[in-house]
Amino acid sequence: MDGDTFQQWKNQCLNKCDFSKKGSVDEDISHVVSFINSQERYFTTSSCSGRIILFDAVSDCPDVQKQNCSWLFVTHQKCQREDVVRGLEKSVGDATFKFEPFVLHVQCKQLDDAQLLHTVAINSGFRNSGITVGKKGKIIMAVRSTHCLEVPLSHRSHVFVTDQYLDFLVGVANQKMEENLKRIQRFSECLHAALQAHEEKCSLKEESDKKTVYRRRRKRTQDDSVTDSSQNTQEHHENTEEEIDCDLLFLS
Repeated sequence: MDGDTFQQWKNQCLNKCDFSKKGSVDEDISHVVSFINSQERYFTTSSCSGRIILFDAVSDCPDVQKQNCSWLFVTHQKCQREDVVRGLEKSVGDATFKFEPFVLHVQCKQLDDAQLLHTVAINSGFRNSGITVGKKGKIIMAVRSTHCLEVPLSHRSHVFVTDQYLDFLVGVANQKMEENLKRIQRFSECLHAALQAHEEKCSLKEESDKKTVYRRRRKRTQDDSVTDSSQNTQEHHENTEEEIDCDLLFLS
């Protein structure tokens, strides 16, 4: 990946408007996003810290698409049963309760950079993470998890679940949110450690390369010196022989 092209993509992405519903980076991952964007070889393209949603879908639409849904309730923190109940009261279609874990998309400069990030994600518990390479050479690393939750609660505004079940469901979602936040923290710590270790490794390699170049130059200088010395000795012998020949000629 050409460095100028990557930097151009990064500038365009980070300077454009945030078109998400919230319009800003979620508070629980703002430090992670800022750290990644401060790195020369990475930048984030989209993110969500994780959320609990109650959305309403059109009843006669078998494929639930965003344009056919209305959000009855959403939070990026734990929720209460009362929040879900109030959302259900506004439902006119098929209400679904859903927990979505942390997701992060990062564009990487080189494949090696994406592989490092992928290792960090997997070791932090985000087992559904993966790398994709686009036609234009864009390398995207997606940090994803599998601990989702999606439960239908009503059909055509008729609620099928009891208050007791809602209590249970909210408890499960809140537990998943707690685990999600722990994984985010683990991912942040592992990412800092991995990038620091990578920088140190690169610094050591650079220092080693400098020493290797210095040793090669020094050896070349020594070899040149030995060659010059040998040539001088040979010239001295030749000159001496010429002088002896001249003396003999004079004596004869």
